[in-house]
Amino acid sequence: MLFLSLCVQCQTKQKVPKKGIVIKPIISRELNFRCQVDLVDMQTCKDGEFKFILNYQDHLPKCIQLRPLESKTAEEVARDLLNIFLIFGAPNILHSDNGREFVNKVISELCSMWDGVKIVHGKPCRSQTQGSIERANQDFQNILRAMMEDNDTTKWSEALPFVQFAKNTTYHQGIKQTPYEAMFGTKAQRGLSTSSLPLEKIATEEELEQILQSITPQIDLENKGSDDNEVEEESNGKSYYNLDSQANNDEDNLSEKSDDKNQNELLNINERKENTIKNRALALNGLQTRASVMLRSSNQKFPPARVGDTVRVRVPDIDRGRMDYQNILAVVMDVDNDLVIVYCVVINKT
Repeated sequence: MLFLSLCVQCQTKQKVPKKGIVIKPIISRELNFRCQVDLVDMQTCKDGEFKFILNYQDHLPKCIQLRPLESKTAEEVARDLLNIFLIFGAPNILHSDNGREFVNKVISELCSMWDGVKIVHGKPCRSQTQGSIERANQDFQNILRAMMEDNDTTKWSEALPFVQFAKNTTYHQGIKQTPYEAMFGTKAQRGLSTSSLPLEKIATEEELEQILQSITPQIDLENKGSDDNEVEEESNGKSYYNLDSQANNDEDNLSEKSDDKNQNELLNINERKENTIKNRALALNGLQTRASVMLRSSNQKFPPARVGDTVRVRVPDIDRGRMDYQNILAVVMDVDNDLVIVYCVVINKT
């Protein structure tokens, strides 16, 4: 390796690696702060009038929304985005790699449809900043392809809601949980299939209530009987025990039960709220960990240039012949922030 690194011919004919990792990874700290939108071209296998798929992803929980489109005009994209915004709220930043003019038209259409909304277009970055939604595109297309093959159908527009649910309930390595949990703070429910009840015995609501009553812990009848006897003896021994006091006690018991029920509901709501906050904090921690790994890997593969280093400068294909070297050697003369000034000598052998 040392010999190859010092060989002039090896260095001039070797391909120059392109920097495939962003300098500053994107990290969203809040829900609905930055959302990414991308269009998937399905014109080769269009479904009736539908030719495109809109993929909308919240950057923090990685939760996606899929919508079929007949065209990729700014008006139609804005209309579908508006339906999503009216359910989950509008983000602060709308990020897309479909071009600044296209996204600005979409934002203008949204502002005209929804008075009061304010969204800005994310700053132009390298295409790698869209890596999250690009991976989501690959994932949901694989799920869609398998679902269409299993059901022997070409109606992909009808399968998009099921594909969306499958993708959002799949474990995501970056946020250490499923996007559904990061979004709503609880695991996705699929009706009775997510419970431990015998599904084959349940067909009506009455049968469900009977099974729930059968598995509920029964009250100890003996203890209940002894308590009734004590109440009866106490009522016989005291002359002031009358129907009015009994009615008052019944009302107090009902109010205590209702208070306990309300308190339990509040506890469940608070517990779910804490789980939501915890899941989103876990998602943010996963994004930060992933960003640090990306930066560390980038710095190891592409260390910063220093004055005096010998580097390779790639020659564009249009400026070289078929038998010419792919790059030339140069020496770093000065480094000014991100600008590297190199000195190279080109020898024309002809």
